[in-house]
Amino acid sequence: MRQLINVPETVVEEALRGVAAAHPDLTVDVENRIVLRGDAPVAGKVGLISGGGSGHEPLHGGFVGFGMLDAACPGEVFTSPVPDQMVRAAAAVDSGAGVLFIVKNYTGDVLNFQMAAEMAEDEGVQVASVLVADDVAVEDSTHTAGRRGTGATLFVEKIAGAAAQAGEPLERVEALARRVSESSRSFGVALSACSTPAKGGPTFDLPAGELELGIGIHGEPGRERRAMMTSGEIADFAVQAVLDDLRPEGPVLALVSGLGATPLLELYGFAGEVHRVLAERRVPVARTLVGNYVTSLDMAGASVTLCRADEEMLRLWEAPVATPGLRWGA
Repeated sequence: MRQLINVPETVVEEALRGVAAAHPDLTVDVENRIVLRGDAPVAGKVGLISGGGSGHEPLHGGFVGFGMLDAACPGEVFTSPVPDQMVRAAAAVDSGAGVLFIVKNYTGDVLNFQMAAEMAEDEGVQVASVLVADDVAVEDSTHTAGRRGTGATLFVEKIAGAAAQAGEPLERVEALARRVSESSRSFGVALSACSTPAKGGPTFDLPAGELELGIGIHGEPGRERRAMMTSGEIADFAVQAVLDDLRPEGPVLALVSGLGATPLLELYGFAGEVHRVLAERRVPVARTLVGNYVTSLDMAGASVTLCRADEEMLRLWEAPVATPGLRWGA
């Protein structure tokens, strides 16, 4: 495999040095692997912290900044960060208003964030946590008990981030984040396997001419494999899987996220098909985001995430945001 790296052992460290060089408004603690807002802690503001294994960029480090996260804790590739990272992040962003951990439902992340919450509270930081478990493809998987946390994490981080930026108290930000999480569902489709730097080749076997419906962002198996389908056929399957579970009765936020190796030309074509399916089901779309936001290294394919959006969520979605991976109105 040909990859733009030096050696696999330093991939995450070198990426963090690059983040620091490209975004001087952020504070990047390379040694402890924490990405922080440059102005943290912000007086009177709830601190939002998320994290997980590297390889899903721009999630989470790319969403640190005004109106979104205060800190992100990247682990090794596809490996949870450790509690010490999270405790340091909590101490760095806590202004006395408390912190909210936004946790994707993967066993390692859940256990380590729980441990970190207890350690941080022992140090006098008020901590609340919200779990994101939006993937409808499978009930349990290789790395989870219950549904996997995927694209809805972006909705939670953006909307709760806007509320925290506006000065809402911890209890209010936590409740809103939980509401967004519970109102969101996702489904992913892989057209090829990803390759981790350590392995240097495909992490699972997906024969040419086949696709995996319901793939996880670490290559975990989905619902089934089929012969290659058209973009429209994939949209029919993925959107219907989400709607069967979500059952929206009003407008939705829509995210079409590439998995890392699918060009925007194809992603926008797929987004058009997603809109077609939603229109046929009479589901109005309030806003749509298309691009690479929750990726899986160089996996080809895409995921669809929908969120039942009320007026408050839509207002907070529109609020200014300024991060490396998401920016408008600021």
